[in-house]
Amino acid sequence: MSRARNIVLVHGGFVDGSGWRGVYDRLTADGFNVSVVQNQTLSLESDVETTTNVLNIQDGPTILVGHSYGGAVITEAGTHDSVAALVYITAFAPDQGESVSTLLATLPPDGPTPPILPPVDGFLFLDHEKFAEAFAGDVPAADAAFMADSQVPWGVEALNGTITEPAWRSKPTSYLIVTDDRMIPPQLQRTMAERAGATTAEVPGSHAIYVSRPDSVAKLITEAARSVSETAGAVS
Repeated sequence: MSRARNIVLVHGGFVDGSGWRGVYDRLTADGFNVSVVQNQTLSLESDVETTTNVLNIQDGPTILVGHSYGGAVITEAGTHDSVAALVYITAFAPDQGESVSTLLATLPPDGPTPPILPPVDGFLFLDHEKFAEAFAGDVPAADAAFMADSQVPWGVEALNGTITEPAWRSKPTSYLIVTDDRMIPPQLQRTMAERAGATTAEVPGSHAIYVSRPDSVAKLITEAARSVSETAGAVS
């Protein structure tokens, strides 16, 4: 596995990179070099720039991982030369010309929809009272309450940012489908994963699966790194 030892983790909207701690601990314990991107979630363009800056300092093939809105970020940033593979964790995987907003618009009206409040000064929050149920249903109540209270404002421009060249069209892709997610319905996850030609795994859990089940998340990332390494070894 010496050819793919670097992992870059990209968080989604309403949260910051600290939620990756459990995944980070497991990956570093296995010998990976892990970087956690801290995006401002002001616009897709600025978040791609921030992620690209982290990719620029990697010293070899890198597995680029995105959760939720972070999937849009890695879709755009993942064409970077250092990126060997993409891993989507119940994440948006837009196609060329699509955005998170256009994908949200495809959600059926009779199904669960994210409790996003109307924008204020160009920023979005989740309804505080509905946060735990929608985002973190399998996270301990005290932790879910903290996540609700520490929400990061999500810029409307970030949701509306469109993809120019989807990296999943040219890079090996994996997708963790989370079957109890109430932010991104499983059917939409499956549709995006299938369109991207992704290797998939399914686990029960909430949208905050990277917090509640870090072992499952780290496992898929490790498998993606191993697959890239084995492929590189076969052709070297």
